[in-house]
Amino acid sequence: MPNIEFLTEKRFTLATHLIQVAVENHLSLVEFLLLMYFEDAEDKTFNVDKISKILGIEEKDVLVSFNRLLSLNFIELEACKDETNKCCEVISLEPLYRNIYEKKVKKQEEKKKETIFDLFQKELGRSISPMEYEIINAWLLKGFSEELVLGALKEAVYNGVSSLRYIDKILYEWQKKGYHNMTEVESGLTNRRKESEVSPKLFDYNWLEDEG
Repeated sequence: MPNIEFLTEKRFTLATHLIQVAVENHLSLVEFLLLMYFEDAEDKTFNVDKISKILGIEEKDVLVSFNRLLSLNFIELEACKDETNKCCEVISLEPLYRNIYEKKVKKQEEKKKETIFDLFQKELGRSISPMEYEIINAWLLKGFSEELVLGALKEAVYNGVSSLRYIDKILYEWQKKGYHNMTEVESGLTNRRKESEVSPKLFDYNWLEDEG
């Protein structure tokens, strides 16, 4: 289960997310009110008559809006038993919480990607081309960590090379050796120089000529 505790830390935070969901999905006022009601109500049993009276909305409008929220996968009905052990159905907003959480994670990932592109332009001292943008994005999609990609970039810059083809070769060598982060890269370098008295320096090592 995703970590969605951030949604319940402050009611204002959750309300803000609900408003954003309503705007993005063009929810009607009744649909939005239903979401707010389901989130706020202590008794989440689906009782059309009770909901209609509390919100001052026609029962037919409650049902129409309820069905649309179901179709959007914002709510779901869960079977349970009340205090008298009688079977009933309650509303769960778990699907909505997951939706909000997944979008939050996606935005964070997109922000990271934007950051790595900015760092490439800063390190290379020039704007990157659309093709270079796609190459960098492809590395991330292949599973290379942002840390590893930036490490390869820094090594290329240290060696006076601004070619992404050179960086790609470095990443290929690191992948072949099973490195997933810069700590593992530095550890591998240390192991290769453990018999030398010279203090190992990451950017002085020619990974492309290493056949070990």
